[in-house]
Amino acid sequence: MKLPAFFRTIQAKLIIIYVLLILIAMQLIGVYFVSAMKNSLTSNFTQELKARAELLSVLAAQNLGAAGTAESREDKLDNLGVLVDNLFNQTGAEIQVLDPSGKVLKTSKWSHADYVGRKNTQTVVSMALQGIEDNEEYIIDDDNVRKKVVARPVVNDGKIVGAIYIAASMSELYATMDRINSIFISGILLALGLTAILGVILAHTITSPIKELTRRATAVAEGQLYQKVPVLGNDEIGQLSKAFNYMTSRLRDALAQNEEEKEKLASILTNMSDGVIATDEVGTVILMNRRASAMLFTEGEDRLGTSIQSLLSLSQDGRMAFAQGSMPTELLEIATPEGGASLVRVTFTPIHRREFGIIGTIAVLQDVTEQEKLEASRREFVANVSHELRTPLTTIKSYTEALEDGALQDQELAPRFVGVIQNETERMIRLVTDLLHLSRLDSKESPLRMQQTDINEMLDEVADRFSFQMQEKGIEVRVQVEDGIHQVWFDRDQIDQVLDNLISNAMKYTSGGSITIRAYLTDDGILAISVEDTGIGIPKKDLDRIFERFYRVDKARSRNMGGTGLGLSIAREIVKAHGGTISLESELGTGTKVTFTLPVEMKGGHER
Repeated sequence: MKLPAFFRTIQAKLIIIYVLLILIAMQLIGVYFVSAMKNSLTSNFTQELKARAELLSVLAAQNLGAAGTAESREDKLDNLGVLVDNLFNQTGAEIQVLDPSGKVLKTSKWSHADYVGRKNTQTVVSMALQGIEDNEEYIIDDDNVRKKVVARPVVNDGKIVGAIYIAASMSELYATMDRINSIFISGILLALGLTAILGVILAHTITSPIKELTRRATAVAEGQLYQKVPVLGNDEIGQLSKAFNYMTSRLRDALAQNEEEKEKLASILTNMSDGVIATDEVGTVILMNRRASAMLFTEGEDRLGTSIQSLLSLSQDGRMAFAQGSMPTELLEIATPEGGASLVRVTFTPIHRREFGIIGTIAVLQDVTEQEKLEASRREFVANVSHELRTPLTTIKSYTEALEDGALQDQELAPRFVGVIQNETERMIRLVTDLLHLSRLDSKESPLRMQQTDINEMLDEVADRFSFQMQEKGIEVRVQVEDGIHQVWFDRDQIDQVLDNLISNAMKYTSGGSITIRAYLTDDGILAISVEDTGIGIPKKDLDRIFERFYRVDKARSRNMGGTGLGLSIAREIVKAHGGTISLESELGTGTKVTFTLPVEMKGGHER
């Protein structure tokens, strides 16, 4: 059975405890007091009866023990009756004077007058007649009245001449005890009432601060951290209030620090270059930063609650290893919205908690697409360099062996073989020079030497340098400079090298056409220089890779023309070093146009 709510409170328990303590204490005191009072009253009552019996036995001895005539004995008995009726009688008591045989000689109770001459056979009487002085017992008469019985022998000259029998009612004694019990019970009830009132007051003084603490603690649990309990004393409750206030203060500091750390962690996760995904113990995604969403081309909030295995499309082996807790490292290929693919390396790290084991997993996603591309480019670059060097070296070795075998003595073959060796050597020198130049550009070891340059003069000089070769191939060259462009700032030597590479390429693949060199300003105010030819053009499939190192559209023809395959790569790096861009437009059979921009400062100009 469930108790009402009030009886389950500390206040009710304190009141009940106080009342029970007082009740038990009063009961113990009452039992002792009543028992002691009863014993005292009974003892006094008995002693009084014994004293009366003793006194009466002394007086009766004179009347019962003396010898004389029958008349004198009668007179003595009458005197004894007067003593019994008047001097020693008390309300509710019966006094009997017995002869040595136990017969009743006199009785104080007129209703028992017929007992005279009859023998009293009670035990106390028999014992008294045998000379035993201390005889007493409790009896309940026919009227259901409790009585105290005392019998004492009457001795005269050492001879038992009779006995005194007194039977006194104890009704008044027990009535007195009942009145005492009533008074005591009333006192107990009054004490219990006062105790209950004092218990309520005392319990309220104890529970009121506890209730206040409970209310404030509930408010703190709901997030109201600026609660403060008043300290009303230096007792245990006061110390508890101080501890509560100190706890809330420390809790505010801890939560503020935790919130700060949380903000820092959220900021770090948001701005990390790597993707981070957190899961629970069963692999359900519970956190994903923006970088991870970008890598997976998905909305992070939409994928919360999904399985990381399906989110990352792990392989069967990866799923099994993940389920077994071995946490594999996976290299995933993610399809991009543009139809391409990106490579993502996923590293799994388990989260352990003492006594619980693995409670989650952190997956770190790294986009290694560019890294893999760079690695592939490096391998291809090494292979291309090896191939480009091996070809001339093989040719030189072959012709050198031929000369050693006797071709040196041949007047016709020797000069030709020497010329081939010289051409291949020059080709290797150009290749190594271009590689060194690219290396310096990559490592930023080729600083720009900015100088004021006249665009008209520079373009005219470039056209003049190739004029003889263009005349031999029947190529017409045109130089066009937009009005307003005159003095600009850039590295003249490096831009000359860019123009030489572009014009050289245009000449190689143009015959009988024209090459146009043009300088103009874009809508953004940036200087743009273009080299456009009417040559054979470049297929569309090769346009995306045309600026790669050692990439050739027609590898055999380019190599025969003395190209290293690095000219456009060098041009791109020089333009990038100036902060510009370079692009190529071409159509097979129509021609090619290469344009590069330079964000340079203009220093005046004039129309040409």
